[in-house]
Amino acid sequence: MKQEDFTTEITVDATPEQVFKAINNVRGWWSENIEGSTDKINDEFLYHYQDVHRCKIKITDMEMNTRVTWHVLDNYFKFTTDKTEWKDTYVTFELTKKGGKTALKFTHKGLVPTYECYQVCHDAWTHYIQGSLKMLITTGAGKPTPKETTADVTSQSIETPDQQATKSIYHRLLITVPIETVYEAITTQKGLAGWWTPDTIAKPETGSTLRFGFGPDYFKEMEVTELRPYSLVKWRCLKAFEDWIGTTLTFELEAHKKGCILLFHHDGWAAYTPEFASCSFDWALFFRSLKSLCETGKGFPYPEFNK
Repeated sequence: MKQEDFTTEITVDATPEQVFKAINNVRGWWSENIEGSTDKINDEFLYHYQDVHRCKIKITDMEMNTRVTWHVLDNYFKFTTDKTEWKDTYVTFELTKKGGKTALKFTHKGLVPTYECYQVCHDAWTHYIQGSLKMLITTGAGKPTPKETTADVTSQSIETPDQQATKSIYHRLLITVPIETVYEAITTQKGLAGWWTPDTIAKPETGSTLRFGFGPDYFKEMEVTELRPYSLVKWRCLKAFEDWIGTTLTFELEAHKKGCILLFHHDGWAAYTPEFASCSFDWALFFRSLKSLCETGKGFPYPEFNK
């Protein structure tokens, strides 16, 4: 039986000219880490995501306002047995008019279910086409992977002497959605409210203060001390129970063939107190809520997290 290539479609209130222009603005919807020209036939460009994924792509077909075809000349995945999956596959964008709207059919020819990367690639392409590219067409601003810095590429968790002398809570879990989805869930007000507490005030900005309410008489405040898109989020606790104040909370994200690995550590506890033990258990329940929100669209935020 012939396997089906991955495909997804969107219909937008825009002209074919507008859609065609957005498709070729690859840095505007897929990744800002693109090297090379992306808007003319025979152009070649390089894509990379940290040390996880690299590929070289050539534009082999381009019919104005109708069709664009990419040929993947070379590819590297860190997380698959066959590191070259995607090599010699083709990516096509086909445009047709539908009344006053434009339909876009995206197909990755050769990306089939037997590929080890299939599920994560299926989810990632869906995110970028149904989400980012559609936003670029309709609003003028997509959500591409941000430009990497040296810190993003070389980031590692390094304990300070103070952290080595204190206690830490650790949790690690696999969430079977793209890393972009998990990052949004742990940085945006909507995402945090969906799995931790509905009473959330938050902005995904370094230096901002996040406020989380838990009932009428208790709240926590966190300072965002570090944000590395799709890689790391770090907070410092400003207000909460006494044991929490001054502790740091770190969310590290790593791409996985089935989605995303989240490594969480809550550092700086002075001792193994009853509050430490209770907090460790509660974090496990809240991460069950986070996983459910990302994978199903419904979390179990406070006060339902322990039901």
